[in-house]
Amino acid sequence: QGSVDCPNLEFEYGDADGHGAELAELYSYTEEPELSTNRRCFEEDFHAQVQGRRWLEMDGAQQKAYVMRLLDGLEVVNRDKRLKVARAILYLAQGVFGDCDNEGDVLHWSRHNSFLLYRLGTFTAFLELLNMEIDNSQACSSALRKPAISLADSTELRVLLSVMYLMVENIRVEQEADPPEWKTCRETFRMELSFPVHTEEPFALLLFTMVTKFCSGHAPHFPMKKVLLLLWKVLLFTLGGFEALQAMKVRKREELGLPPLPEDSIQVMRSMRAASPPTCSIELMEQQQQKRGHRSRRPLVKQDSLDIYNERDPFKNDEAGVDEEENDDVDSGIEGELDLMERDAIIPAMPAQRPPIERVSFPKGLPWAPKVRQKDIEHFLEASRNKFIGFTLGQDTETLIGLPRPIHESVKTLKQHKYVSISDVQIKNEEELEKCPMSLGEEEVQETPCEILYRAMLYNLPQYMIALLKILLAAAPTSKAKTDSINILADVLPEEMPITVLQSMKLGIDVNRHKEIIVKSISALLLLLLKHFKLNHIYQFEYVSQHLVFANCIPLILKFFNQNIMSYITAKNSISVLDYPHCTVYDLPELTAESLEAGDNNQFCWRNLFSCINLLRILNKLTKWKHSRTMMLVVFKSAPILKRALKVKQAMMQLYVLKLLKIQTKYLGRQWRKSNMKTMSAIYQKVRHRMNDDWAYGNDIDARPWDFQAEECTLRANIEAFNSRRYDKPQDSEFAPVDNCLQSVLGQRLELPEDFHYSYELWLEREVFSQPIRWEELLHYQ
Repeated sequence: QGSVDCPNLEFEYGDADGHGAELAELYSYTEEPELSTNRRCFEEDFHAQVQGRRWLEMDGAQQKAYVMRLLDGLEVVNRDKRLKVARAILYLAQGVFGDCDNEGDVLHWSRHNSFLLYRLGTFTAFLELLNMEIDNSQACSSALRKPAISLADSTELRVLLSVMYLMVENIRVEQEADPPEWKTCRETFRMELSFPVHTEEPFALLLFTMVTKFCSGHAPHFPMKKVLLLLWKVLLFTLGGFEALQAMKVRKREELGLPPLPEDSIQVMRSMRAASPPTCSIELMEQQQQKRGHRSRRPLVKQDSLDIYNERDPFKNDEAGVDEEENDDVDSGIEGELDLMERDAIIPAMPAQRPPIERVSFPKGLPWAPKVRQKDIEHFLEASRNKFIGFTLGQDTETLIGLPRPIHESVKTLKQHKYVSISDVQIKNEEELEKCPMSLGEEEVQETPCEILYRAMLYNLPQYMIALLKILLAAAPTSKAKTDSINILADVLPEEMPITVLQSMKLGIDVNRHKEIIVKSISALLLLLLKHFKLNHIYQFEYVSQHLVFANCIPLILKFFNQNIMSYITAKNSISVLDYPHCTVYDLPELTAESLEAGDNNQFCWRNLFSCINLLRILNKLTKWKHSRTMMLVVFKSAPILKRALKVKQAMMQLYVLKLLKIQTKYLGRQWRKSNMKTMSAIYQKVRHRMNDDWAYGNDIDARPWDFQAEECTLRANIEAFNSRRYDKPQDSEFAPVDNCLQSVLGQRLELPEDFHYSYELWLEREVFSQPIRWEELLHYQ
């Protein structure tokens, strides 16, 4: 599957897919009959209350009165009656599709009704019902006794979670035509979910608890896909998406007095173009066999460094150019990297006698501004001083006495591109707070939604991460069905298993789609958590990432990519005629095995490409600047797996793959670099340059093995110091002020036991008078 098989993918990365697609993924195809059940429950109640009217014809006041009456019905003790009312409310949230003529109307009324339901307190009412269902030990024990769990075991939970998901998703998505009261409503709802009012914990924590309860095996009937989708959307709504994050980052840099970011990374990535993928080893062997017949023995000519940029060296004569080009042709078998589409861009201009070829021209200059860390400048000066003077000056980057002029120029250039991150400032502040806790006093911590969430998650965070990765492992397409793995199909398997071939095909597609949606929601929510915690405080991010690493997240993601990634991205595990809201307004055509096999005519599956990019971004976040984790990539032989992922011609995905290859290039050896020159040039063209980063040659000090455990242990100690300083606040701290005044100490009233005055004299005799006072002990220093 070379570049010919895979065209450029017109994919736009964002916080989530289109509104309709995100709502459709909430339901599995086996749940489709329940849509008509919801409609029936609503219409039975509605026609009994309102004679001869439709929901769409009622004015705002009448709709409010009807919803209030429905909410009263949730208070009844009878479980079946309560479920019927909840289904009627779900039908409203689904957009009263029985009265609508097209999909647009269904989505419009779904949004309208969601805002109406929220204003009347539906979310709070459903939250109470959800808490009751989570604590329902009868449902848990009956599910544990069953040999096979099906949709019927989670009916109540699915109805409750569906209503909550529709409300969160409909209110979260902004549209230009939204009236001002909806905007106010959105902000109120965001505040309510972020800053808990009635309970002690944010709503997201309840969902995390559901995930851990499910993974521990105590509640196998929980509908995990719906829980994870709701959790992801709650985090996206309360913490903010990628563009909101970028704006927060810019604002925080301003507050800390740091220079603005050199570019907007979201915009740079959108304007990037995909490169042709490197040739795989089979094609490479074929090329080598073809070339072997007519290879002539001739000296190698050094390639001109300007060739990469499409430029010619004016001082070279034309003959040399021709000679070099022919040589390049011969040697392409060794490199095995240049395919025809991109050769034109890299090889210098052809001589006039050859026919003109359509050229691919690269934009001049590189997409990213280079960055330099303070540490890089220190290392450079340390090496220069050792070489020219014979001693070093520690962290002094100003004194350049005794160093030659070119070194002065180099330092000047490095300082021009110096980049101080928010993390650097936070680490420095943390060191000072640890060093001088008394003089610096209490740290002012801003009560942001992110801070509140971290504080709530802190003590069970390892369990949350393990649970999410367990579910991700069970949902990965490369996972084999093991007896001990958790069953994530409880909310997709029907009560009666399929009988016909058609039903089996439909269920097979449904199961695969179900797994893909779970992977999508977990990858998106983990990435959101990592990015927001990193901005809030670097050690919060490090705590989460360290627990992900301890829970084997790195090999898990590599295992996920160790498949035919092109077939995963172009998978057609969806039946568009069964998707909500299409299936609610149009008659269902006759499904055949052929129509199911054909699938839709999309070039790629949005959710799968989105999941792949998210997982690559998580892997980048975990391994960046961590040599111990980079070595894990090398040890798990990630290079061939990642190189296969370059076949996907999508610029953003390629960028993150190339970043992961770049950090381990120096450890892969000279032979690998030599036979992967096209990958090396793609890294050069697309990934940000770090001046002084010897990534391509491996002569660096970092390439030498050292004690990697020490690095993780130091990091862990710093994280624990941060967590205990900020979140463990004991009352009798050693820094608490002490009362030294004899009068006030003796004057304090102490609570004494009731019978104390009876035994007072005895106590005096035993504890005071009979004890000899050893005054000399005061002179001994302990």
